[in-house]
Amino acid sequence: MESNIATEMRAYIEHTNLKPDCTNQDIIKLCEEAVEHGFYGVCISPYFVQLAKKTIKKSPVKIITVVGFPLGYSTVAAKVEETKKAIISGADEIDMVMNIQAFKSGDYVSVQNDIQAVTTACHLQNKVVKVILEIAYLNDEEIEKACRICKDCEVDFVKTSTGFAPTGATVEAIEIMRKTLPPKIKIKAAGGIRDAAFAQKLIDAGANRIGASASIQLIADEVSQ
Repeated sequence: MESNIATEMRAYIEHTNLKPDCTNQDIIKLCEEAVEHGFYGVCISPYFVQLAKKTIKKSPVKIITVVGFPLGYSTVAAKVEETKKAIISGADEIDMVMNIQAFKSGDYVSVQNDIQAVTTACHLQNKVVKVILEIAYLNDEEIEKACRICKDCEVDFVKTSTGFAPTGATVEAIEIMRKTLPPKIKIKAAGGIRDAAFAQKLIDAGANRIGASASIQLIADEVSQ
């Protein structure tokens, strides 16, 4: 019999496939697995949003897609257009990558404008927006600063990583994010989450959502413990 922890873990998981070479069949399989296992949602590229919607049908599984992914330095106008098209295609939630280059250059006005524009585009359609910081490139103080900008923009979630950087989510980063953000702004941990024990540590530190490609392994780990 499945443990309560494993059952609860399912509600945190965004079953993810953002690999550059994934195919229609890979996404159909991902969606079918998400429905079968009761995951919160699937996280896929904008190209596959319509296919995911057709595959998921009336299931409560949410469709999450990415904007400005994975490097974050597209123009604000491009990100807003990506966001609008993704929502029209059927996306429920948008994970946008912060302009890391602008942030590292100290151009915080541009960073805030970027985040605010996508947040507004999402909220006008009653959709959820998450901002990906890419913590692999930020120190603790920069994580705090980025979170404060996200707070000012009234985003719904702040997310650790794309999964494409050298490192992904860490417990320490989640703790900093949770300390800095108000309770109403949630946290998504992503990148390098391959076992249930680590996922649980991230949740205990303050993560409200887990983005993972090894989702089935996460719940299998919990069942076997």
